[in-house]
Amino acid sequence: MAGQGSGGNVLAALASFFIPGLGQLVQGRVLKAALMFVLAAVLWFIFMGWVVHLWSIVDAALFDPAKHQ
Repeated sequence: MAGQGSGGNVLAALASFFIPGLGQLVQGRVLKAALMFVLAAVLWFIFMGWVVHLWSIVDAALFDPAKHQ
């Protein structure tokens, strides 16, 4: 991925829009993807999953691989 604002991040954000954590998985961040997915699934039972869902989308869109090396 080229970094923040790249086409890869847009694709990751769109993936997270449909399934929380999928964008992080596309970016190769398996642990964060699992955390987002499980947390969103658990919180949807108390109608708060949308918070994690939005966090997942924003996190995927703003990810900068250069800062996480």
